[in-house]
Amino acid sequence: MEKMWALAPAFVEGIPQGKALGIKFVSVDVGKATFALPYSTKIIGDPATRVIHGGAITTLLDQVSGLAATAAIVSEANDINIANVATLDLSLDYMRPATPGETVIGTATCYKTTHHIAFVRAIAHDGDINDPVAMCQATFMITRHKPSNPEAVS
Repeated sequence: MEKMWALAPAFVEGIPQGKALGIKFVSVDVGKATFALPYSTKIIGDPATRVIHGGAITTLLDQVSGLAATAAIVSEANDINIANVATLDLSLDYMRPATPGETVIGTATCYKTTHHIAFVRAIAHDGDINDPVAMCQATFMITRHKPSNPEAVS
């Protein structure tokens, strides 16, 4: 997991949309990840209510879910270079507006992987995980790197 901690911030810094929104890496573990979306006037969706735009919440949950999927695959294979993931499906349920001024936390758990698919659930909240802003169900395609020397694979 030490190598995943080194790689994980790139899931924000390496993706221009997440970086522009101000998403921050918080933590990663086997099949789990947490990001934060600090409140900013740049990401307000409705100036009258000052609520964060739903698209920013979607990006937060997509990116944190992708990291959870990657952390599950990497831990199973015990190799940081084993796979990339791409979003196949992302279904969000918005429960309520995020509280203006509050950071939104996105936490994701990869609960199942197959050879080609990772299944993830995620939640966004602004301080109380039992009162979510949004919940997400996602699937990711796993692309496995081919070894540079196929004969070396046993």
